Amino acid sequence: MSNIVAIVGRPNVGKSTLFNRFTGARSAIVEEMSGVTRDRIYGRSEWAGVEFSVIDTGGYIRGSADIFEEEIRKQVEIAVDEATVILFMVDVTVGVTDLDESVMSLLRKSKKPYLLVSNKVDNSNRIADSFEFYALGVEQIFNISANSGSGTGELLDELITHFVADEVPEDESEIPRIAVVGKPNVGKSSFINAITGEERNIVTPIAGTTRDAIDTRFKLFGFDFKLIDTAGIRKRSKVHEDLEFYSVIRSVKSIEHSDVCIFMVDATEGIQKQDLNIFYVIEKNRKGVVVLINKWDLVENKDTMSTKEYEDKIREQLAPFNDVPILFTSTITKQRLHKALEKAMEVFENRIQKIPTSELNNFCLGVIEHYPPPANKGKHIKIKFVTQLPTHAPAFAFFCNLPQYLPDSYKRFLENKLRAQYNFEGVPIRIFFRKK
Repeated sequence: MSNIVAIVGRPNVGKSTLFNRFTGARSAIVEEMSGVTRDRIYGRSEWAGVEFSVIDTGGYIRGSADIFEEEIRKQVEIAVDEATVILFMVDVTVGVTDLDESVMSLLRKSKKPYLLVSNKVDNSNRIADSFEFYALGVEQIFNISANSGSGTGELLDELITHFVADEVPEDESEIPRIAVVGKPNVGKSSFINAITGEERNIVTPIAGTTRDAIDTRFKLFGFDFKLIDTAGIRKRSKVHEDLEFYSVIRSVKSIEHSDVCIFMVDATEGIQKQDLNIFYVIEKNRKGVVVLINKWDLVENKDTMSTKEYEDKIREQLAPFNDVPILFTSTITKQRLHKALEKAMEVFENRIQKIPTSELNNFCLGVIEHYPPPANKGKHIKIKFVTQLPTHAPAFAFFCNLPQYLPDSYKRFLENKLRAQYNFEGVPIRIFFRKK
């Protein structure tokens, strides 16, 4: 089971600031007004060698306070249902509010562990002010300042104690896991039904029919792997809920369990923000990816240049990681569906390939000799040795005398050379510079 941490709370308590601190990036917008967080709600974090996912549950302002409270309630319910641990944030400068009590009421009914985080405790006087939150019925309060980072170490120490081990049955640990992901109603369940020849998953034209991530063992035509269909939202009666939030948080769990993702895009709509959010999840988790432009049969006025122009546009949107296979498919006509499976398995093989150290050094050191790293502040950098790291996804360590002076542009140069020499299509790769 993947470990997902959801940060919940009423507006403007500092959820996005804490999200940015955990993930080490300013991917969540932070403003002194409520209702700012709308997209890019997912990130990766690590503490004491333990990796986990972080979800920033932003709210939306839609008219009256009652409607806003309803939106907050929806996201908290989703987070409680899907996350491993909940961080419930409150604002020490404001104290307990009715909305805080409403969120706490929902958390009490759940079986999930949660930690109460009192934010904006920037000085010793505010520690005493945080005692007010014991009225919410909690046994422990974590006083932090998300802005300065004070207290976040103790919070993270406690947080990781609530994580669960990722257990994979031994007899199935070597079976490739292919996740079918994409925003609601792009044809994920139809794709699985089409290739299996069975109505294994419910399919309706209503976005969000699929409730759970469903595993389907596929052993046909020489293939043997597991297909994972990601969910839309809870059930048809709640299709009006926050589809973007729910589809991303559900996709996170399936992506983290997978080796390769078949990433489906609606050809009639193209890649939109929500599609890119899911693609970033795949890339950050360093999973293999095959892009399917589905419903290609519905695109009108196609000509010989349509696919090439469309593909070029897609690669531009996916940059800088655009070395991915792109196929134009239709689950109705079953166009190129078998090819999609072949590509997924090719990407899986690309992802697990191991390059012998001697071969890697012969190639990379030859490239470096012809194109040495640029001098930086009068410092000449010499790379002496290269090795592939023993990780699940391709990663390479370049040992040199002054790794701190190597620019990111040279890292991209080396990645491009590796991709040109070896087949890493559809696979994110990482390059590290280490001191020898």
